[in-house]
Amino acid sequence: MNKYLLILLISLSFSACGQTVIKTPENAMSKFEEFKNKEKFVEENAFFYPGIADPKMRPILKEKINKAADDFKAVAESQNPTDKKYQDMIELGLSRFSDVYMDLDTEDRERVCTYFEELMDIVGLESSGGHLMKFMYGFSLPESSGTKE
Repeated sequence: MNKYLLILLISLSFSACGQTVIKTPENAMSKFEEFKNKEKFVEENAFFYPGIADPKMRPILKEKINKAADDFKAVAESQNPTDKKYQDMIELGLSRFSDVYMDLDTEDRERVCTYFEELMDIVGLESSGGHLMKFMYGFSLPESSGTKE
């Protein structure tokens, strides 16, 4: 009996390894709505962003980033929001840009990443798990000490 209990405890500890439960801030739901309602891909001096070059792309990109906000909101409302679940949503959200990736210039890709960082800030997520770096540069570095990359 003790042998089975030990095996169970070991397997549970391995399955939980690397997943930190993130307590959803009280104001997160209103922050998600604020995020979704604001204009996106317009000139923003705070980010040194000149705005999207092709205005026809703006609603397409806005829809994609707002879906990512909905993904984050769903995780935040779940019973057990973990860093891994949010990172999976980042990966999913960034994959939605694959059909337009080649149409985005460097500033637009950077702005996509800063929108994801804003979502990460809403829930207190410290790292994208390398997904943002991979989106920007095509590779990711090994996990480091809590950076947003």
